[in-house]
Amino acid sequence: MKAPFYYALLALGLALPGSAWAQNELSNFSAAGRGGVINTFAQGYQAIGVNPANLGRAGAPLVSFTIGEFGAGGASRSLTQNIFKNIITADSQPLTAAQRTELVGALSGPDVLNLNVDATTVGFAVALPNGLGGIAFSNRLRNSLHLGLNPNAADILVNGQNAAIVRQYYPTANTSGSPTPTNPNAPLVSTVLDGTSIQLASTSEYNVSYGLEVLSKDGLHASIGVGYRYIQGLGIVDVRAESGSLYAFTALSPVFDIDYGTLSSNPNFNSVRESGVFNSVGNGHGFDFGLAVEVGKGLRLGASVTDIGNMTWTGNVVTATDQRLQQLQSQGATTYDIFSSLADQFDTDKQTLFTYEAAKERKAALPGKFRFGAGMRVSSLVEVGVDVTTPLNKVAGNLTSSFVGLGVDFKPVNWIRLSSGVSGGAGYGASLPLGLTFVTPVWEAGFSSRDVTGYFSDKSPYYSIAAGFLRFKIGGNKEEQ
Repeated sequence: MKAPFYYALLALGLALPGSAWAQNELSNFSAAGRGGVINTFAQGYQAIGVNPANLGRAGAPLVSFTIGEFGAGGASRSLTQNIFKNIITADSQPLTAAQRTELVGALSGPDVLNLNVDATTVGFAVALPNGLGGIAFSNRLRNSLHLGLNPNAADILVNGQNAAIVRQYYPTANTSGSPTPTNPNAPLVSTVLDGTSIQLASTSEYNVSYGLEVLSKDGLHASIGVGYRYIQGLGIVDVRAESGSLYAFTALSPVFDIDYGTLSSNPNFNSVRESGVFNSVGNGHGFDFGLAVEVGKGLRLGASVTDIGNMTWTGNVVTATDQRLQQLQSQGATTYDIFSSLADQFDTDKQTLFTYEAAKERKAALPGKFRFGAGMRVSSLVEVGVDVTTPLNKVAGNLTSSFVGLGVDFKPVNWIRLSSGVSGGAGYGASLPLGLTFVTPVWEAGFSSRDVTGYFSDKSPYYSIAAGFLRFKIGGNKEEQ
């Protein structure tokens, strides 16, 4: 069986040039143009997954909806721009000795690759009459990939059985193709890979959120909100080695086209073979809770916790447990196609880092987050805001670290809205976003980037784009962001 890691990473990697990638809130091109700052800006369906209490705020459009908003991007904190492009395009030129050494160094870091895609297929919200608040519905597709490697993992990926840590315990190369007995003095894989994480999450979610104003006095308004989502799990890869322990499992739908070999006949293996883009291998339930406060005519505050819940993966579940480092059969990377090399390291048909086992199911927490925002509507032309988002766990699909952003919207004329700001964290460096939205009383369309400097950065490349062309607002406040 070829490793699930390879097919997952390759599928995402091949999708990158055609559709693009990004990090948090990229399916909202307005938020992307502010670098992800959204907590106090979001109204209507945009409040889903951010702060459902905003649905209870007065002045929202009577009806708002969107079709087909998407965002995408990819970044690295350790790769150069040239190496990044070579890896993504799977450059087939043979590596020289100097390039192999350079590649090992470039692949060593906690944020070697961060690739994500967000798409809102449809979003709809309506403000209920008689002060009953607001309700919103949406379907979103969420995909994320995170690759962080310690120096040993990077060396093994590039050099295979010739990696320094492998040669230390297995000085003789294995050319016979037969398994080499495990050296009883070899360290555990969790020790060898300490600090390494390989994570992918792919889901389709169906959301409903509700917000209600609970306090309305002169100069002070407060709303609360709750959101629920049913989640179809399309695939997950979660491999983490930290503090002497190993956490490793995968569950991938047939769309990833994986041959599980002899594992498929194991009685503990729940095989899902029927093809289909949305043929899930797991499901779950998530909840959001939010509070929004408005002080005076311009100051807004918002706090929320999102993605509280669990997934249960029941199809094509494969796990791996800790073991001593084995001699590897792989010779490592011969080109910049590190995804193929990664496949060799996790191929269950060869002697590799892991030994796979079939499992009936695996439960995992959702990527929970705490979010706080403060914003000020300076005038009808200018609004500014600050967001802080902190991950509550380290599961696949979550941010790798806290996100902080400052965003601003400015309308130089009544039919154009410009967005910008500065943001950082979440596995990315300091970013300078930029967005352009065309505005009419009913219709909006626009596009944006989370970091316009990332296109030109040699040491920390970051490519991103978000766009939407079918956003509508009817009645009520026409200043929805």
